[in-house]
Amino acid sequence: MFHAFVRPRHVRAESVFRHALAALGTTLLAACSSGPSPNITLIPDATDQVSSRQGLFAQDVKWKRSKPGCEGECPTLEVDSLVFAGNPKLTKLVDHALAQMTGVNDERTPPYDDIAGFADYYWRVAGSRDSVLLAAKLRYRSKFLTVIELDSWQYFTGAAHGIGATQFLNWDNGREAVIPLDAILTPGSRTQFEAALKAAHERWVATQPDAQADPETWNRLWPFQPSDNYALTDKGIVVKYNSYEIAPYSYGQPELLIPYAELQGVLRVDYLPTRTE
Repeated sequence: MFHAFVRPRHVRAESVFRHALAALGTTLLAACSSGPSPNITLIPDATDQVSSRQGLFAQDVKWKRSKPGCEGECPTLEVDSLVFAGNPKLTKLVDHALAQMTGVNDERTPPYDDIAGFADYYWRVAGSRDSVLLAAKLRYRSKFLTVIELDSWQYFTGAAHGIGATQFLNWDNGREAVIPLDAILTPGSRTQFEAALKAAHERWVATQPDAQADPETWNRLWPFQPSDNYALTDKGIVVKYNSYEIAPYSYGQPELLIPYAELQGVLRVDYLPTRTE
């Protein structure tokens, strides 16, 4: 059954998604060449509301279905995604990436390439109370960049709660390719980037009452971890974590913000905002 792929302990269940996200990262990196695009200009020093008026046109795709022919208690599949008119490559990538985030097990990638293929598979193996949500939303866009947040949430029959996963896609509109983290960093600056991310983590921990109440236990159970799951925005670099990576399940999927002011000399100049006096 579909729910049998998840181990009994919820912490171990997260490893299903780790495998899927690793496979997704390999696929995306293979589609990219290193280095910044020659036709990306500086990120504008603007608000999200202003920058979101530019960039690729996106249309919402929303539907929710139960298993065909099922009566009574039935598994459900919900999709809240995006289609990019005039850009079938990005549309196909989003569809493929969301399908890959459903996971199968730790040893092999899913036996389907898109959401339609996942749905066919899911209806064959899902338990009566299984539920899956696949979502994509725009986090930032400009004339040159499109940043998409992909999210999956799955509940398996008999589990204590659902499990979510998240992944950012930073898309170069001109080159029609995903931008991996190393492509936005200056040569040899990975260590400095991780130091800035750790500083953002420390600021976040300082705002968490549980961490402040018992810092020793918190730091032992939920230490800092570097991550490549980044998003370019006009405010800075956002890094988002899955449940259980740096905090308990009840904390959801924490986000850390590194302001651009802390990334001078770390990011390539193409990915730093302009400043108009």
